[in-house]
Order: sequence, then structure tokens, then C-alpha cells
Amino acid sequence: MCGIVGYVGPQSALDVVIAGLKRLEYRGYDSAGVAVLADGALATAKRAGKLVNLDKALAEAPLPTGSAGLGHTRWATHGAPNDTNAHPHLDNAGRVAVVHNGIIENFAALRAELAGRGHALASETDTEVVAHLLAEEFAGGGGLAEAMRRVCRRLQGAFTLVAVHADEPGTVVGARRNSPLVVGVGEGEAFLASDVAAFIAHTRDALELGQDQVVEARRDGVTVTGFDGTPAEVRTYRVDWDASAAEKDGYASFMLKEIAEQPRAVADTLLGRVAEDGTLRLDEARVRPEVLREARKVVVVACGTAFHAGLIAKYAIEHWARVPCEVELASEFRYRDPILDHRTLVVAISQSGETMDTLMALRHAREQGAHVLAICNTNGSTIPRESDAVLYTHAGPEVAVASTKAFLTQLVACYLVALYLGQARGSTDGAEIRAAVRELARVPDALERTLATMEPVRDLARDLADKRTVLFLGRHVGYPVALEGALKLKELAYMHAEGFAAGELKHGPIALVEPGLPVVVVVPSPSGHRLLHDKIVSNIQEIRARGARTVVVAEEGDESVVPYADHLVRVPAVPPLLQPLVATVPLQVFACALATGRGNDVDQPRNLAKSVTVE
Repeated sequence: MCGIVGYVGPQSALDVVIAGLKRLEYRGYDSAGVAVLADGALATAKRAGKLVNLDKALAEAPLPTGSAGLGHTRWATHGAPNDTNAHPHLDNAGRVAVVHNGIIENFAALRAELAGRGHALASETDTEVVAHLLAEEFAGGGGLAEAMRRVCRRLQGAFTLVAVHADEPGTVVGARRNSPLVVGVGEGEAFLASDVAAFIAHTRDALELGQDQVVEARRDGVTVTGFDGTPAEVRTYRVDWDASAAEKDGYASFMLKEIAEQPRAVADTLLGRVAEDGTLRLDEARVRPEVLREARKVVVVACGTAFHAGLIAKYAIEHWARVPCEVELASEFRYRDPILDHRTLVVAISQSGETMDTLMALRHAREQGAHVLAICNTNGSTIPRESDAVLYTHAGPEVAVASTKAFLTQLVACYLVALYLGQARGSTDGAEIRAAVRELARVPDALERTLATMEPVRDLARDLADKRTVLFLGRHVGYPVALEGALKLKELAYMHAEGFAAGELKHGPIALVEPGLPVVVVVPSPSGHRLLHDKIVSNIQEIRARGARTVVVAEEGDESVVPYADHLVRVPAVPPLLQPLVATVPLQVFACALATGRGNDVDQPRNLAKSVTVE
């Protein structure tokens, strides 16, 4: 969601903050603003729309140079995306500036209180009440950090807050509850941000801010306390990628770059997973082996693209671990009163580790006594910290809103979790595990070969850019791939796209087929699923007989589909269970090229944010 940057140090705060906001543009936003402390006063600027609008305003009316400041890119929740509702928000005296990510659930009651005490609030946002409350608490003494602690104890909801006060020019204060905030520590300077990408050009040394904690950042260091004022233990870590990883490196978009990075990302996710004795290991496991052995079922919770990874995980877990597996949309999970206990293992999948729906599902599961294993791409984020075990994907920073390399690395992690469970439960012997890991190790080469043959897919996508609908069909693990292909097209091209289990075609969806309708079919390997393969060939014949334009994704050497494919997309032959790793890539390329052909911004599709940190 929103991007937050705070800075205190010897550099120009405005320059650091603006550069940080530009690195956070991928998160999705509809307005932007900054505040700088200079000469004992606050100077601010904010504009609706993209950062270019703010840049223009700053060029026309420059802000003074200061050594502390903050900035924000807002994705509207309370109030329309306009100049007034853009952050930062100030108190009536103009001494406090606040930026905020999340939702203050009790803002209406707090706003009424403030109005009753004579405060005049200018915006429609929930954030502005925090600025006024901070001003009141600061006037009571104790400094800005203490004022923040007192205010946070009154707030309900999920929030990250960063604030400055004109009377404390050398301090930036932040707070978090159920929303991400990371601290960067440099030489004589400190950074607060919603993502390490904002400060990676300056320092790789970071620390985690825990739940219900306040951080006071100064040039000489940082202090972290709980909302109650007690000192907090913090874990420091070093970011293992550099600033260049978040740049386009000559690609026309971040999405194109991230599609191209997938072979390396998959290889990195596999590194270090196998011990010298051939056994698998996770990054951090606080769950006892007997818990895995005695689990009666596995429940996967996730949202969006990660949910599709979970659907594929079900096949792998039931195949290798021989334990029943359910896959749930995290946004629905806790509202249906799921049956969980201490013999349930919940697998929570989230690229950012801050997805609010998934986090709340995780917490509900733990309240019921279940054990939680996280699959995540972001070191130190909330979901891994609150889980019993974690397997980190090593995709590196994913900037484009539509997930590509994060999805493939989530798949790899799901396969590893399934094998790990099979190892712990004794349901899969060591030879089979080692064979599966060897096959996974060959996938990066298969992805390289796939990417090298995508130009015809791009040409086809450009040719179909004026179509209104595309359907996707698949069977077995190809069905979630079809769902993912449809989601990518919806996200990027803003067109109607649906994924169906091919066997369901005759139960209704075939009514959608008309002459010229593009239908993408993911064909299972004939070597592993001959029956399913033959059935989907029949499905292709059915839709082609009704005039559909068939786009067939099939493995190399599968000649039986050739007579029925108007467009044939070849992918390397891999074990059937691993086919989603290669079959997904043409659908990513297809969606990206089609959306580009329609003139859309594939990195920042409309109405979407990279990390959804509200329910």
C-alpha cells in the first residue's frame, strides 16, 4: 500500500525523501507529499496524482533545505485522492506533520472529541486526527516519542505512523501496529520506511520494528520502545541485495525485468535447502518434528497470486506428505469458523509478509492452537515473525505490482515444504526426495529455454490487444496455472478473463465460446497424465469446433495437440507436478505484452497496490 519515508541526518532531507518515494512508487498510490524541518518550522508540499505533480510543485515553490523530514505516497482509503487529503497532515498550529499507512478504526470518535475541543480538521482522512492528538500530547511534555506512545495507546486499527515536530528538529518518530515499518541505520543518519528499497542506496543495515512499538530516530542512533514505554529488544539484519536490484537495468518495465530474472530467483530459492546428509531444511523452524509427523491436515491460506501457488501446493503436499490439504482464501478464512486444532499445520503464503488478510488468518489459526509455517520473500516482516517456521523465497525485490518471480519462487517453496513434510512424516523416502530436488535444480535451465522462445507469444498478444475476452483452461496443476493466467490479464489489461478447470467446460462455460474467442489451454504432460492429456485434447477439439481461436501451451515433443492448435506455445518437458513452473511463464509474457499493446502501465496497474496492508 502507501509508501512512507522518514529521514534525519546530514544530507538534504527533501532529496533523500523524494528519492525514497520514487523507489516506492511500485506500491501503488494516487497522491504524494513531503514535509521538511528547517529553521524551526515545518515546510510542506503535497499533490494529487503521481510524483511528477509533486516534483512540478516543488520546482515552482522550492522548500527550504533541512536535515529531517518525511514523505508519503497515498493509496486512498478515507477520503478522495485530492490535494487536501494527501499526506502529510498537520495540526492547526502547523508544528506537527504526520504520514500514515493503514486505517484508524476509531477515527470518527476521536475526530468528534477533537472538534469538541475546538480543533478544526481540514481533510476527510482518518490520519489528520493523529496530528492533532500528537500536538495535544506533545504540549503535555515528555517529547515527541512519548507523545506518540500515548497517542498510539488510544488508536484502534492497523497503522504505521511517522511524525516530526518543529520543536524537535533532530528527531523523526515512527510507530507500527499490523502494518510494516523498517528502520535503516547509517553513519550519522537514520531512515524510516515502509520498505528497505527506500533507503538501500544509503545503507544495508536495518532493524525490525516489532508489533506495537515506537522508534525514535536521531543522527546518533535509534531507540525502540513498546507503546507502554518499556525498552524493546530489536533484531538487526543486513539487506542482501543492493540498489541496482530495484532498477530497470535497461528493460522497458520492471515486470519485463522480473520475468527475465525468474531463472536466477528460482535457483537462489533452492540454494542451501539440502544438508550434507541429503535432508531438507527450512530457514528457521520453531516447530517440533513430532508436530509435522502427527499433523492430521494442512491448511494453506493466501490471497491473489499466492492463493494460486497454494492450490498447486495442495497437489504436492498430498502427493509427497500424504496428508489432507485444504486451500483457503485468507480473506474468507476466519469468518467461516474453520475447524483447527494443535494437529493442524497452517501454511501462510505472502510475498511481502505484511498481507493483512493473511496475517489475520495466521493469528486466528494460532489462537485455535494450530502451528503455522510461513512462505515469504521479505526478511523480518510480520508474518514470518509470528509463525512457528519460515521458508524464505529469495526472489529479491519485486517492484511490479503484478507478481511474476515471487509466484515462481513461492511454487518452489511449496514443493520444498511438501518434500520437507514427506521427509518428516516418512511418507516419502530419501531417494525420491533427492530425485525431486534434482529435478527442481534443472528448472532454472528450463526457464532460460522458455524465455528464449517468447517472441511469438508477444506477437500473438499484440495481435489480440483489441479483444474483449480471453478464456483459460487447465487440468490438474494446469488449472491453477489457468487461474493465474487469467488473473494476470485482468490485472494488467483490464479485460474480462476467466480460468476454468477444463473438465467443467461442458457444465456451463462452453456457452461463452463463440467464433474468434481466444482460449488459452494448458496441456498436461502426456508422459505423466495420459488420461488427463487425452481428455484435454478432446476439450480443445470441442472449443475449436465452435470457432474458438486456440492457444495451446504444451511440452516439447507433444505432437498430438498440433492439429488442434491455432497457436502452439512450447515449453520444456519437466516432471508433471513441476509443470506450472514453466507453463506460467508464457502466460506472464502474454499478459504483459497484451497490456502494453493496449497502452497500459504494466508496473502500476490501476486501482492496485503491491502490498495490501488493510483488510
